[in-house]
Amino acid sequence: MNKPVTVSEEALAAPVPVPDVTPGLAAKGAIGAAAAGPAYVVLAGISFSHFLNDTMQSLIASVYPILKDAYALDYGQIGMITLAFQFTASLLQPLVGHFTDKKAQPFSLAIGMGFTFFGLLLLSIAGSYGIILIAASLVGLGSAVFHPESARIARLASGGRYGFAQSIFQLGGSFGTSMGPVLAALIVVPFGQPSIAWFSSIAFLAIVILWRIGVWYQPQIATKKTAVVERHPDAPDARRVKIALLVLVALLFSKQLYVSSLSSYYIFYLIDKFGVSTQAAQLYLFIFLAANAAGAFFGGPLGDRYGRKYIIWFSILGALPFTLALPYAGLFGSAVLSVIIGLILSSATSSIIVFAQELMPHRFGMISGVFFGVAFGIGGLGAAVLGKLADHTGIAFVYHVCAFLPALGLLAVFLPKMPRHAR
Repeated sequence: MNKPVTVSEEALAAPVPVPDVTPGLAAKGAIGAAAAGPAYVVLAGISFSHFLNDTMQSLIASVYPILKDAYALDYGQIGMITLAFQFTASLLQPLVGHFTDKKAQPFSLAIGMGFTFFGLLLLSIAGSYGIILIAASLVGLGSAVFHPESARIARLASGGRYGFAQSIFQLGGSFGTSMGPVLAALIVVPFGQPSIAWFSSIAFLAIVILWRIGVWYQPQIATKKTAVVERHPDAPDARRVKIALLVLVALLFSKQLYVSSLSSYYIFYLIDKFGVSTQAAQLYLFIFLAANAAGAFFGGPLGDRYGRKYIIWFSILGALPFTLALPYAGLFGSAVLSVIIGLILSSATSSIIVFAQELMPHRFGMISGVFFGVAFGIGGLGAAVLGKLADHTGIAFVYHVCAFLPALGLLAVFLPKMPRHAR
């Protein structure tokens, strides 16, 4: 027999005011909205916006070889560019999420995308390393504003299919990340650094779409009312929630640091070990990132069906044999292994985020911001540390060390069993 659904869980599924924005929603209205199913147009719009946002973000890492040659940068300085971008994103995302928990901002997404717009324009005309760092920080600031509130909108439009909605949202971001290297190879490499300005048109398109989504979102926001939100009887206690959140952060650390090692330095690894051209290496990076996009899409629905804990187990620990084999593979073998690693590792993303959201549904924006922020922060700090390590030991040694990161997937044994809510 299905467990009774709590008011908080039903309300989060409804395309009307939700508990983290507007407590006091009637359960009856929530049930009817959930039965109506996901708002596919809104999900498509927010996913496409995520695609545009992450396409522009990934462009930064994709032009590293150009910047490295033009400004005589070492690997440590390359890592600092990633840190500048990811630091602003990771530091501000929890703050943005906490603020929007208290007061939703339907048009903040479009405003945040404006920072990305100006960051790309500045990067296209940057004449010094310091200006490059400022431009990267502006793009990171736009990301900090985008992710927490867009994740809330994705869940609001889910119709109760939280993993599915998060996967659709993540699919746009992952596919956008994979497009950066291709666009860099086709446009930036032939036409140089000034051609980055062309991508500001993508930011403008995203601003228009996000403004329209804000128009849809605004009527969903009502004046806050005092309400008592029920707690599911099978939900873990406060102590287990804290342990579970720490475990999820550790799992995200292992996943994100490995992905960061590939996305930031895979191009240099292929060039250094196999002597391929920059454009060819960017296409190999695209293959890995496209596999990430596919894995992110399937991970959420599988978590809805079989349980998020099992998908997290499989996606983190299951990648270990393949990451251990990668440093010893040839060029073709590296391409095949990168696809397998990308498919398996990225399937955890939606399950980890939704698991964390369900642990603390009343702090939805803050939790989303923390986990997106942790992902960006780990990527930035990891890129900087791995860059310094590569300068001293060689880029190949980095992949020998990072190969053991998925072993942290064993920590998933400490995750609690979450109640299965009625569909």
